[in-house]
Amino acid sequence: MQSLVIYKSISLYNIFNELRSNLNFNIIFEDNKNFLNKKKINFENYLIISNKEHLAIDNEIFLDNLPINIFKLLDLINVKFLKLQFNSQSKININNYIINLNSREILLNNIKLKLTEKEINTIIYLSKSKKPVSIIELQDKVWQYHNDIETHTVETHIHRLRTKFLNTFDDNEFILTKKNSYQIKKD
Repeated sequence: MQSLVIYKSISLYNIFNELRSNLNFNIIFEDNKNFLNKKKINFENYLIISNKEHLAIDNEIFLDNLPINIFKLLDLINVKFLKLQFNSQSKININNYIINLNSREILLNNIKLKLTEKEINTIIYLSKSKKPVSIIELQDKVWQYHNDIETHTVETHIHRLRTKFLNTFDDNEFILTKKNSYQIKKD
C-alpha cells in the first residue's frame, strides 16, 4: 500500500485525514526528521510531503508555492505515486546487480553496463530458473527458434555477454556453463 508521509504540517495532515475515505493511500504524520529517515526505509511506496523544510530526499514533494488547490495537490501526489510504481516495476534485482528495464542497463556499485533487449531477456530467463537452462530451451523461449534449426546464436550471445561482464564488472562467473546449459550464479 502506498503511504503519504506529511512532514511538520499538522494542518495539511488534518485536511488529508478528513479526505481519508476518498484516498487510495495511507496518511502518516511525522515531525521528527531523524525518525522520518529511519521510518521511510520501511515504506516501499512512499512520498514525503513538506512545506516547512526542503528535505532533499527521494520521493519528496516540497510545497513552496502556497496556498495550493487541493485537487492539484492530489493530482500531483497521484502522478508521483504512479511514477514510483512504474520505476519500482522496472527494476529487477539479480544477486548484487540491478537491471533497469527502462534504460536497459545493469548496475553494480554505481557501474552501469548497457545491454540489448535479448541480453536482458536472457539474464532474466536464466535468473528465474532454479536449474541450468539448456541451449535448446533458450533458443525456444528467448529467441523463439525451432529446435530443428542448427545455430550457435545462444552460445555467441552468452560469450559476448560474459565478455561484457568481465570487462565492466570483472565478473567471470555471472553466467555459469553446465553441460550444454547455462545458469546465473546464485549468491
